[in-house]
Amino acid sequence: MRILHIIKTKPDPCTKELVQPESDSAQIKLYEKPVDYDKLLDDLFSYDKVICWW
Repeated sequence: MRILHIIKTKPDPCTKELVQPESDSAQIKLYEKPVDYDKLLDDLFSYDKVICWW
């Protein structure tokens, strides 16, 4: 299962532990500029599961 993690703010240690990079997962860090919103939109529809982290 392909998982997309969207991270809004810099993660704390607990969040870092939960968001483990896997072979079929990706992370989009909205707190790092610039954000490629076209790629974000494409990724939303291409991954099986999307998890948003505040």
